[in-house]
Amino acid sequence: MSQTLVLMPAFNEQARIAEIITQVRAIDPAWDVLVVDDGSHDDTAREAIRAGAAVVRHPFNLGYGAALQTAYKYAAHHGYRFALQMDADGQHPPEEASKLLAPVCEGQVDMAIGSRFLAGGGGYEVPAARRLGIALFGGLARLLTGVDMSDVTSGFAAVGRRGILLFSGDRFPADYPDADLRIMLHKVGLRVREVPITMRANPAGKSMHGGVLSVWYVIKMLISMFVVWITRFEAPPEEES
Repeated sequence: MSQTLVLMPAFNEQARIAEIITQVRAIDPAWDVLVVDDGSHDDTAREAIRAGAAVVRHPFNLGYGAALQTAYKYAAHHGYRFALQMDADGQHPPEEASKLLAPVCEGQVDMAIGSRFLAGGGGYEVPAARRLGIALFGGLARLLTGVDMSDVTSGFAAVGRRGILLFSGDRFPADYPDADLRIMLHKVGLRVREVPITMRANPAGKSMHGGVLSVWYVIKMLISMFVVWITRFEAPPEEES
């Protein structure tokens, strides 16, 4: 069995999912790919299976955070040592995956997070409202942890076994696991590093991860960050018993 699992939460991505999976498998055929179909109304699951991915289906739409937690529970249960989480909408170029996995597989960090801002973003222009939200969440995360974080809403990341075990627990953020995940990692002493990556513009103009930056999204994220900050977490073991 492969040591690495690529995690893709997906919702109504039948038009692109097979192409993204094919690109991922071309980078390293040894990687396993898991698609969590979060209650899609189209043929996302069928297209993912046709492209060679394993598929777990939610009976109805539970949201990005729930889909990602399902993926981490799968990775923990099946004994994967490394996981790469990426969106299924085409924004995260598979060719950047190795940049994220390398420091994790080499034991330098427990989680490597792709930052579009450290690399200049490539051809992806972040809307002004979203940039403002990222700056707000990043500033609060820095205040709580003392660590600078340039791209706290990035959903492109690699994580090692300890992170997989942490994220598979019941206290995983339910809605938007963004800045609050960074706070969780800091609280349990896991090592995190941002890695410069590029992102593509989403052809559909919409992402399952985060979506349009609304007032409700901002309020929920701020509440989630506060809840994570006051919650006690147990650090996962160095080696699983």
